[in-house]
Amino acid sequence: MFEAKPGTRSLGWAVVGCGWVARDYVIPALQGASNARLVALCDVSAEALMRIRADGVNRYTALGSVLADKDVQAVYIATPNHLHVAMTEACAAAGKHVLCEKPMAITARDGLRMVSACQRAGVHYATAFDQRHHAAHRRLRTLVKEGALGTITQARIHYACWLPEDWAPDNWRIDPEQAGGGAMIDLAPHGLDLLEVVLGDEWASLSALTQRRVHTYAVDDGAVLMGQFKSGTLGLLQVAYNCPDTYPRRTLELIGTKARALAYKTMGQTPGGTLTLTDAKTGGETRIILPPEEDPSPFLHQVESFSACVLEGRPQPYAPERDVRLVGLLSQATRDGRAFPPCH
Repeated sequence: MFEAKPGTRSLGWAVVGCGWVARDYVIPALQGASNARLVALCDVSAEALMRIRADGVNRYTALGSVLADKDVQAVYIATPNHLHVAMTEACAAAGKHVLCEKPMAITARDGLRMVSACQRAGVHYATAFDQRHHAAHRRLRTLVKEGALGTITQARIHYACWLPEDWAPDNWRIDPEQAGGGAMIDLAPHGLDLLEVVLGDEWASLSALTQRRVHTYAVDDGAVLMGQFKSGTLGLLQVAYNCPDTYPRRTLELIGTKARALAYKTMGQTPGGTLTLTDAKTGGETRIILPPEEDPSPFLHQVESFSACVLEGRPQPYAPERDVRLVGLLSQATRDGRAFPPCH
């Protein structure tokens, strides 16, 4: 966490889109941040707004009202994917900084529009890849950088859940128009970003296979993505909406010549989980212990990090053009991948 110094300024935030991620994770993070304060909420549903526990904040049902609020300096966009581009452009034009849920856009062209709008307006933009802010992943990145794992040969992620058609009254994640796809576009961006961050490397190629194996909705309910990094490391991502939640389904594994690292139950919205190293020579296992003070909510670390960059006048740690590149990579893999068969 960031230590707030006496007299430290804080950034005024609005959250636009008050679904479960915003309600359960983003808003509590903003309320607990040392350099940020929640000043406004926005959702087209007045009922959704009333479900949020937040005293002393303005509540709006139209984005225009948020943009006219002088206390709002930054906006967390947590709406369905197809709305990201227009909302980001509107926020930028109003001089508001933007932290936008992943995927930043459905197409790379829309992603470029978002980046260009923020650059023209001189405001910060970042995509909300909360996974990179998990304490175990930050520690793993340090271990890789220090050479504790040796040469990384393969990196694997399994990130899945069970998401039936009736999962929510308005399940926009299975609507191809609003989401732009299914399990792959929803879950894979986390792994694509996280492996680049942890490895300090860049995807050079990516291909994909998708399926519609269990659920009958119009988008994929599972996918496998395979690729290679510029260093030569091979990467494999398995994502799914058709994996029962009782299974082990949130793992990150790095295979190195000195050690193998396994992070279990670290992929997701909450802190915790385990990080274990297996020594290549002895086979002995070492559990990496993360003190509670180093393991806050990934969302808390994310909003504090973004706010610090804005308040201190320094760039965000990852250029937004990189996020556009990842959208393009995923889109290309989707186009080139084998079409999923209909579910029978």
